[in-house]
Amino acid sequence: MPERLRELNEWLGRQPGLNGYKIAPASADASFRRYFRVSFQEKSLIAMDAPPEKEDCSQFIRVGRAMRAMGLNVPEIVAENQSLGFLLLTDLGSRPYLNELNEASVERLYGDALGALVTLQVCGHGAQEILPPYDRALLMREMELFREWYLTRHLGMNLTPEQNRVLDDAFALLADSALEQPQVCVHRDYHSRNLMVVNEHNPGILDFQDAVLGPVTYDLVSLLRDCYIEWPRERVEEWALGYHELALQSGIIQEEDEAKFLRWFDLMGVQRHLKATGIFARLNIRDGKPGYLGDIPRTLGYVKEVSARYPELADFHKFLLQLKT
Repeated sequence: MPERLRELNEWLGRQPGLNGYKIAPASADASFRRYFRVSFQEKSLIAMDAPPEKEDCSQFIRVGRAMRAMGLNVPEIVAENQSLGFLLLTDLGSRPYLNELNEASVERLYGDALGALVTLQVCGHGAQEILPPYDRALLMREMELFREWYLTRHLGMNLTPEQNRVLDDAFALLADSALEQPQVCVHRDYHSRNLMVVNEHNPGILDFQDAVLGPVTYDLVSLLRDCYIEWPRERVEEWALGYHELALQSGIIQEEDEAKFLRWFDLMGVQRHLKATGIFARLNIRDGKPGYLGDIPRTLGYVKEVSARYPELADFHKFLLQLKT
């Protein structure tokens, strides 16, 4: 038995009420975290294994408690040992949105997810003191993942000064757009693999530990232009403008300018999808996880589609079309 799993079992054995438990993998993660379903007496909990030399549980705990205080359905912490990197959590089940979304369910499931997002953005001011800012430095570091891991390492490109200038100009434009938006509590991975279909208080929300104070459209575009499932542009924009109306009614935003909101939404998506493309390449090259490579065409496809519609991204769009992917 691997050492970490042995340590986890020893820790679980010391928890009250888990007599005769059985443990099985629940899900993997793009980070170094692993999750196990702990079954006992016709009940189940989730054990999180976050090696302390690679992961820090403390922000997961702080953000999770803050989100529960907002009334969001995130896992409750049953037991914790931060020095070992183990948490025991309530189980939100095994029905991710990605497996449940279809024509019959999408309006209801997205309606629930957008309702929870309003709650996060309205009530998130109470969590601002524990959230780092989504500042220009972070936005730029994320986009640099695209240059380093996708272009240079995955495609093997030796970028010319002119190509680097095109990238620099595009990154600056995208960061400017993000920073001019109203700043709210941002989950940062609000998509179909981290939202769970549950019978009560849908959705269950996972993977929130990287939350920040950032642009109002970030989580919205994560959900509606998901790296793992795609919907027609017209439908996405209809949903986005529906959220714009909710945000106005809730006081999240003040401007009744749909065109500006869609521009924020579009450009925020480009920033996020460049980051995601770089991360998917890094997961393969650095971490030996090639499973995300199949999501790059969809993710980069969003970037190409949006950049084609904005004259200020014309040079960047031309650059993307020349890539030998």
